Amino acid sequence: MADFDKLAAPVGTTLDRFIMMRQQDFLYATGELSQLLRDIALATKIVNREINRAGLINISGTYGAINVQGEEQQKMDVIANIRFIRALKNGGETCVIASEENDTIIDTEKYQGRYVVAIDPLDGSSNIDVNVSVGTIFSIYRRMSPINTPGTIEDFMQGGTQQVAAGYIIFGSSTMFVYTTGHGVNGFTYEHSLGEFFLSHPNMKIKDAGKIYSINEGLAMEMTEGVKAYLDYCKETDKETYRPYSCRYIGSLVADFHRNLLKGGIYIYPATKKLKTGKLRLLYEAFPLSFIIEQAGGKASDGINRMLEIKPTTLHQRTPLYIGSKTMVEKAEEMLRIHEAVKTSPQPLSKVERG
Repeated sequence: MADFDKLAAPVGTTLDRFIMMRQQDFLYATGELSQLLRDIALATKIVNREINRAGLINISGTYGAINVQGEEQQKMDVIANIRFIRALKNGGETCVIASEENDTIIDTEKYQGRYVVAIDPLDGSSNIDVNVSVGTIFSIYRRMSPINTPGTIEDFMQGGTQQVAAGYIIFGSSTMFVYTTGHGVNGFTYEHSLGEFFLSHPNMKIKDAGKIYSINEGLAMEMTEGVKAYLDYCKETDKETYRPYSCRYIGSLVADFHRNLLKGGIYIYPATKKLKTGKLRLLYEAFPLSFIIEQAGGKASDGINRMLEIKPTTLHQRTPLYIGSKTMVEKAEEMLRIHEAVKTSPQPLSKVERG
């Protein structure tokens, strides 16, 4: 009988049921946030279908337009953006949306909605052509503007500590939906034949120290001395700290972040000579992933300041990002501080100057 039980073992808790069960985490829960997360999950299923058949119906490759970031849009960028915006508009819980693909905020005309959503609809979309994992990143805030009025850009300027939920979806060998509402991090894997997300990674935690560092070392000559020093540190041999570390860089933020969350490691996209304020976007990349990593026991900063405490001033603001295992991020910050102090300290007087 036991063998038959194994054959018919339960597949687990669905995302919908889990969201409903977790409503009790919120004292004044009305169900709107739960429905908003389900709206995002629905759009995820549709985008997942489009990605899986992209090569068959000619929706991979470039779209022929440049987005607000100055980046060449991929066809799937446009499709994913449409799908998520449409799902959020139809859901009715979101009064305004900020998307990486749009210059300004998007008015949903659902003025009774209590939430605003910042989203990167398809991170790493250029990798679809070569069958590499891509993802979606989202962040949710309670609106500050009055109910029954249009949402405003100020609704997005609250700061990372005011997020009520954040998550990412990774489209890879399997599709996973990972999110937090400030009560831990949970991951759900999509079961295609049933059309449901099932809880597969409950209470996700990152190792305090890992063996992986993720950075585009091709830009090393453009980086500061502090970053170069940390890279040298990663390559040194030290058995006590399990060095040298392994360099693993996919070039798809969600994929690199997801791997390091599961295995332990640090992801770095620093400021460079060319990109003095960094490349990654604060609102819909750095903030949501930082919320997730802190809930998983890790750390995120711009190399100096806690990421979630940085004050946003513009919709598409950019930032350096150091994120992952706590001790690894702290070591990177330490080396940045040391080299910045050396750079700004008074230079010793020459013999002539000393008299």
